[in-house]
Amino acid sequence: MRVDIRLSNIVKSAIQITTVDFGVIQGRRTLKEQRILVEKGASRTMKSKHLGGFAVDLMAYINGRGSWELNLYDDIADAIKKSAIEEDVAVRWGAAWHIPDICEWEGSMEDAMSSYIDLRRSEGKRPFIDAPHFELA
Repeated sequence: MRVDIRLSNIVKSAIQITTVDFGVIQGRRTLKEQRILVEKGASRTMKSKHLGGFAVDLMAYINGRGSWELNLYDDIADAIKKSAIEEDVAVRWGAAWHIPDICEWEGSMEDAMSSYIDLRRSEGKRPFIDAPHFELA
């Protein structure tokens, strides 16, 4: 089971241009895997784009160790955005859910994430930040 070639190409290109080392920790999932993640609260939907191979979760690495520091992921997202623009493929980022296609966002991905957080708070809702997640839009 493979990830969609368009997304795979974007990720391969992004790793070449970002200053943050990263790897893919999750690609296509089975229905059973998705159900387990939903039951554990690690995912919120049974309609995940991972099921069709249209999403990836990435892990940032600092000195060979995995890191969840958000600033690393907005740097990775900048590289994904640049690669997606070059490939002419629409991509959505899990730290800026309100943007259907990050290629159309004018600013940095750090600004996009901040915009999402501000929007959710203005709505009286808690933001759902899934910074390692990228999916085809």
